[in-house]
Amino acid sequence: MLDSADLSDRIAEIIADHQGLEGPLLPILHAVQAAFGHIPQPAVPQIANALTLSKAEVHGVVTFYHDFREAPAGRHILKLCRAEACQAMGADRVAGAIKAALGIDWHETTADGRVTLEPVFCLGLCACGPAAMVDGRLVGRCDASVVLEVSA
Repeated sequence: MLDSADLSDRIAEIIADHQGLEGPLLPILHAVQAAFGHIPQPAVPQIANALTLSKAEVHGVVTFYHDFREAPAGRHILKLCRAEACQAMGADRVAGAIKAALGIDWHETTADGRVTLEPVFCLGLCACGPAAMVDGRLVGRCDASVVLEVSA
């Protein structure tokens, strides 16, 4: 684990690598998350200061976009489609079964750090719904047993 000085230094490097871009906030946040697995709280004021933004503006972007995390994710990321086509094919039933089996709700991680559950709005598998993505791999016509098996 990085100490606060090392964390600050690494964030400063990321900011410097992206500061010349037009609209650097999103690329910086993506790079920070790629480096740490989430957006560490100390990154927010450091990024805000470097880009002459308020901490509230940076925090607002982090919390607005569902792909950004404020805490580390589980070892497996399970994304379930919540779009209308998947809902029509039983996605709500699948989601309910998965939440019950894992003992978590949306945007939560199991106590053992194994799985993080996230809603997404369309994975492009509308004809194969309900759809999921497990660690970047698409799963069509999924049910709770299929998704839980691949996320184990």
